Amino acid sequence: MGLRINDSIEIEDWELTEQFVRASGPGGQNVNKVSTAVELRFEAARSPALTGPVKTRLKRLAGRKWTGDGAVILFVQDTRSQARNREIARERLADMIRAALFVSKRRVKTRVSLNQKRKRVDAKKQRGEVKSLRGKIVD
Repeated sequence: MGLRINDSIEIEDWELTEQFVRASGPGGQNVNKVSTAVELRFEAARSPALTGPVKTRLKRLAGRKWTGDGAVILFVQDTRSQARNREIARERLADMIRAALFVSKRRVKTRVSLNQKRKRVDAKKQRGEVKSLRGKIVD
């Protein structure tokens, strides 16, 4: 089955581990009996589907969700349905991987030209002169 990210990338089932635990929050008496929250674990560092640069970007995007052994752990307890929580966790993982596939453009450093600096200072001086003319007239 796997998890399809795009046309070229598909995450295999062996890379994903799901564990169901009891969720906090609404659920009435049912909340103590049914394990509806899902903890999805993706072995990102060992995944053959992702390239090195994508793994690096994914690590930066995942932040605290990235574990020391190179796995991404997502915990979802949004709904009272186990199936829906599982679906949401898989969607979030897929979105995170899609975001890691995007290579951001490198920022090109720019400088303010000397002419622009001079114009700014001249404008400030002119504004200061206008304001100084508003003061009390002294003989």
